[in-house]
Amino acid sequence: MQRRFDEELKTLKERLLSMAGLAEQAVGKSVKALVDRDPKLAGFLRNDDAAINQLEVEIEESCLSLMARYQPEAKDLRMVAMIFKIVSDLERVGDQAVNISERTLDLLKEPLLKPLIDIPKMAVLAQQMLKDSLDAFVNQNAELAREVCRRDDEVDHLNDEVYHELLVYMAQDPKTITRAMDLILIGRHLERVADHATNIAEDVYYLVKGTTIKHHLAGN
Repeated sequence: MQRRFDEELKTLKERLLSMAGLAEQAVGKSVKALVDRDPKLAGFLRNDDAAINQLEVEIEESCLSLMARYQPEAKDLRMVAMIFKIVSDLERVGDQAVNISERTLDLLKEPLLKPLIDIPKMAVLAQQMLKDSLDAFVNQNAELAREVCRRDDEVDHLNDEVYHELLVYMAQDPKTITRAMDLILIGRHLERVADHATNIAEDVYYLVKGTTIKHHLAGN
């Protein structure tokens, strides 16, 4: 019985990693479409989101099936419950990528407002946080999970810089307001991607250590 459970759980983890890979790639594609001013690439993001949503449904159903058939206890139960939570965060990451692509399609109707510097940096950081949070999950690495949580501040800082820089553009020229607001929203979407990666990392830390680092990372 335990062996069959372990085999099914391994398959479930593999599907979760496939979903995570799609979500990470979707974020990368959405920002690439913005930087390259590629409306075709931006338009394809809905296909990626549909695949992510389908995996979410399948994985959640598998989690419920595992719990019903095997009635796992202790660490096994916590592992299945964590997978259930992670798929929710990954689905929302996919949604953020779609949101970025929609803002990109609006931005491509007008000339480029400013060189894109901080937003691509935010995307790279958020993608790496997402990848590392899943690596921490797979390897049960609490220290990597803690490091992911610390990096959230870097993304927040870059988002603040984007916001304040664009406020200056809007104040100096009201004609830039629409484009500036779209870029501010893109920064906010990337910040949310980093937040979802942080959620995963916090859950991994709790699974491994049995203590929480939510809200008081510096004290742990």
